[in-house]
Amino acid sequence: MDSAEKAQPIKSNETLVVGASSLGTMFEWYDFFLYGALASEIARHYFSAVNETTSFIFALAAFAAGFIVRPLGALVFGRIGDVVGRKNTFLVTMGLMGLSTFAVGLLPGYDSIGIAAPVILVLLRLLQGLAIGGEYGGAAIYVAEHAPAHRRGFQTSWIQTTAVAGLILSLLVIMAVRSTTTPEVFSDWGWRIPFLISIFLLALSMWIRLKLSESPVFQKMKEESATSKAPFKEAFGEWRNLKLVLIALFGLVAGQAVSFYTSTFYILFFLDRIVKVDPFTANVLVTIGLIIGGPFYVLFGWLSDRIGRKPILMAGLAIAALFYLPLFHALSAAANPALAEAQRQAPVIVAADAGECSLQFDPVGKTKFDQSSCDIAKSLLTRSGVSYRNEKAAPGAVAEVMIGDKRIIAPNPEDFSEAEKAARIAAFGAEVRAALAEAGYPERADTAAINKPLVIFIIALFVAIQTMSYGPLAAALVELFPARVRYTSMSLPYHIGNGWFGGFLPTTAFAIVAATGNVYAGLWYPIIIAGATFIIGVLFLPETKDREVHHIG
Repeated sequence: MDSAEKAQPIKSNETLVVGASSLGTMFEWYDFFLYGALASEIARHYFSAVNETTSFIFALAAFAAGFIVRPLGALVFGRIGDVVGRKNTFLVTMGLMGLSTFAVGLLPGYDSIGIAAPVILVLLRLLQGLAIGGEYGGAAIYVAEHAPAHRRGFQTSWIQTTAVAGLILSLLVIMAVRSTTTPEVFSDWGWRIPFLISIFLLALSMWIRLKLSESPVFQKMKEESATSKAPFKEAFGEWRNLKLVLIALFGLVAGQAVSFYTSTFYILFFLDRIVKVDPFTANVLVTIGLIIGGPFYVLFGWLSDRIGRKPILMAGLAIAALFYLPLFHALSAAANPALAEAQRQAPVIVAADAGECSLQFDPVGKTKFDQSSCDIAKSLLTRSGVSYRNEKAAPGAVAEVMIGDKRIIAPNPEDFSEAEKAARIAAFGAEVRAALAEAGYPERADTAAINKPLVIFIIALFVAIQTMSYGPLAAALVELFPARVRYTSMSLPYHIGNGWFGGFLPTTAFAIVAATGNVYAGLWYPIIIAGATFIIGVLFLPETKDREVHHIG
């Protein structure tokens, strides 16, 4: 193929394939990400029976529920895609996703129907997870099997942009609704509007995708009666293919997944819950950062067509593992300089007998952290979102909270009656909050003091880093597996990685922060996963750039 042919623009039918597949997938990600972007409102309406910290963890856990079943969706729809076809499979997944999202907008809250509300919510999330489990593989394969070999990385990279584009769309719609309603109206019912308008996006997406024809690779296999009759057995029962599935999961997708969710959702949670930026401002800053960083998906997809998939994928994982901690410290200082200065000048330390301290994480919302002075001190700081450091005290010593050079003794439940406990704990809380305020700890970030250009730059940098491990991903996965079982083989590692390693990241990281008191401790989860994936990928992941996707296997 000469250079003139390579320089030709995408043909019209290729444009339709890439555009229709990408647009439909973007709307599905919009549906899926709405829940994460509105986690605080979900917690308030559906998990109001427990305390604030636990309700937020519950909301994140329900968000993660959609990720739990993604591998199951990958198996179910992957098999259908390999046996029935690519096009019809992602039409079904789109319908499931859109209708489930619309139903969330109509679902009454806990105050109206009690425990049925969170139960139905979780069921709807499970349906969404099943649907998204079949969507990505279908769209990526469909585009890759249409694309010319020398542009496969470039054309499939547009599919990769759909995740961040869906997140941007969800944030834009949420901001539009927030800006046109009062905070009270938005909190009461306005948050439902983004879910309800998804029905129009569903109709548009279905109409566009109905215009597509079946993948030429699958059509050829059908004509030659070469489609797999037992995709599960071929994909996972034969070591040559199972080995590739394991390499794809542990040497590529696991690290890519934690990088993606750290650079999108965890940043949003970090700004809102930990750095205390107001939700609207946090959404605006993250949206702008995503828009600036988004084009790097296509850039690195295009670059992978020239220098290979593996160098770019591995570089993205290594940079993520090395720079997450300093970048989050820089983000905190830029978004809430008063908080960063207070933490530097007057660090908070809890000195206590470690034997009396409970893990400050209550997954069922029933534990009362008031049985020891250590629990009372740590519970107060955790609820207040204050980062603290632990210091060992002598066995049996009463816990103390040190804020700079000020020491506040926590109430010891053994020293007073049950009737006095609440009053003593309340007085202790008031004293700690006053000391925090005196030391310069703000209740919320001062919007005027936020270094907005620097925050946006840092967020865009996060996005650019994760696009290195995500932009060429679809091409690499499609090229890794034979056509007969491609849908099944690539969908499972992708959705285990993104559904479990990545989907559980916000919940796991937030729980680690609550348990340790260190607002940066949760970052060790993505750092370790990205680092381990880099090592495994360097050792075992093959280069796939020049492979032909028409090989049946």
